[in-house]
Amino acid sequence: MRLLLVEDDDHVAAALSAVLARHGFAVTHARSGEEALQALLPCEAAPFGVVLLDLGLPDQDGYEVCGKIRKRTSTPVIMVTARADVRSRIHGLNLGADDYVVKPYDTGELIARIHAVIRRPSADAAQTPAETELRLGGVRIELPTRQVSVDGTAVQLTRKEFDLLALLAQRPGVVFRREQIISEVWRTSWEGTGRTLEVHVASLRAKLHMPALIETVRGVGYRLVAPAS
Repeated sequence: MRLLLVEDDDHVAAALSAVLARHGFAVTHARSGEEALQALLPCEAAPFGVVLLDLGLPDQDGYEVCGKIRKRTSTPVIMVTARADVRSRIHGLNLGADDYVVKPYDTGELIARIHAVIRRPSADAAQTPAETELRLGGVRIELPTRQVSVDGTAVQLTRKEFDLLALLAQRPGVVFRREQIISEVWRTSWEGTGRTLEVHVASLRAKLHMPALIETVRGVGYRLVAPAS
């Protein structure tokens, strides 16, 4: 699988490229945001399976680059950065990043996250013709088109945000264990994904302007509380 590594530090890029190559990835290295965007232009080569995006780039802020990437392609994007605060994570995910890894990281963790984002979400595979739309009060979830609206107003969600919402909405009131959500949405059992789950839940609450829609069940997981019709 082809992987686009966007990293301005040649030493970091060389070391990481060697690790990724050992795991079967064909790495293309871009040193700036503009190089990354040029590399993503349609060409005869196979498309990239994933983009690893550093935020500290010399020509553009990584957040800006992520927004431009998301307008061009649905290729999964993993932000790799030293910015560890929750606000930065939420901002990155809102821009369309599929995951957010904080430096310094364990390479095994990074490889696990790469494999998690390139797998197709199980919600798509489990969908049947009868399960085309979910309605919860003013919330409307269209499964085939992956569109969400609240009281008729469209809400833009990332792929993982949609998968998470669709999973919880299929069984309102039922508590989903954290491990179950991570398994079904991220397709992995790796424990470190838990922090990413928390960030996605916070982002969903903010985007839908319904903080009470997803309830945290302390020590267990989350459940969707159906709003009054």
